[in-house]
Amino acid sequence: MTALAAAALLVWAVLLFGRGSFWRDRPGLAPAPARGAVDIVVPARDEEGVIGAALASLLAQDHAAFRVILVDDASTDATRAIALGMNDPRLTVIAGQPRPAGWSGKLWAVAQGLAASTAPFVLLTDADIVHDPGHLAALLAKAEAEDLDLVSEMVALHCDSLAERALVPGFVYFFQLLYPFDWVNDPLRATAAAAGGTILIRRRALDRIGGIGVVAGALIDDVALAQAVKRGGRIYLGHSALARSVRPYPDFGEIWRMIARTAFVQLRHSWALLALTLLGLGLVFLVPPMAAVFGNGWARPFGLAGWAAMAWSYGPSLHRFRRSPLWAPLLPLVALFYMAATLGSALDHARGRGVVWKRRAYTEGAA
Repeated sequence: MTALAAAALLVWAVLLFGRGSFWRDRPGLAPAPARGAVDIVVPARDEEGVIGAALASLLAQDHAAFRVILVDDASTDATRAIALGMNDPRLTVIAGQPRPAGWSGKLWAVAQGLAASTAPFVLLTDADIVHDPGHLAALLAKAEAEDLDLVSEMVALHCDSLAERALVPGFVYFFQLLYPFDWVNDPLRATAAAAGGTILIRRRALDRIGGIGVVAGALIDDVALAQAVKRGGRIYLGHSALARSVRPYPDFGEIWRMIARTAFVQLRHSWALLALTLLGLGLVFLVPPMAAVFGNGWARPFGLAGWAAMAWSYGPSLHRFRRSPLWAPLLPLVALFYMAATLGSALDHARGRGVVWKRRAYTEGAA
């Protein structure tokens, strides 16, 4: 136990001081004047509960040159009717065509929106995201000022139910651990990622990478797109203070399914990577509290120090979601939930269930 606790503490030292300050809280973009024209593409499938608020926020943007293109991806609810009922000349509603083989549903909808787009910038945003009036201009000003090909922000996620309060800050925390924002924003590093709720991309960058079709089958499409763009351009990823998701996750099962949907895809369907990932997470997040509670000799102080380090690193994520710091020592339980959901994702794949989202099953293994 002592050796494991010492190893975990060493890993925490490396994470805190050598992984791009992944834990830091950074201010979001501020409203600023911008000039460029933007087409806003919104793929939507069965989003009647959120689409009205999302479109209203986009049409209220404080920017002179933009239009909104909503692609209705074979919705069976009132999504299309709600969009058409807004009766705004800046809003175009497209009836999505059947999905070709090899495409994810969302990206095929995005592709149809892009085909109707002509502006030099395109904002890709989800149907559950509500934007403050200055958000579009803030994204555009950042791209123009720093000649960026892609500007993305992780929007504020819904965090009201018990399940959300317990697990949603951890989702953002683990995302930052996997893709440190400082590394993403460093043009000298290969690390690339984006947050799918808000991605502003230049038309020239899309043309350079061969269009959205280069990531046609990607189920983690935001990261795949950022990786393609960064290979020849500059990107930015940050946190947003001007946009938020209104999609609720009312119970633990909903969050489990959200994680399991792509966890094994993230591991490239590799059982070896799954085993290494679970062992690594166990060492980093589970060994310290176990050593602190059950260890003897040096194992106990090593465990306490590691546990304190992880709790401290979790503080900024909790603060971002206005959660009490008393949640911080419970991070090992959050990690255990995510580990279990990741294992569940692999078991679903083994049972032939693949990935199911919006009543579509993806079994071809696209990543």
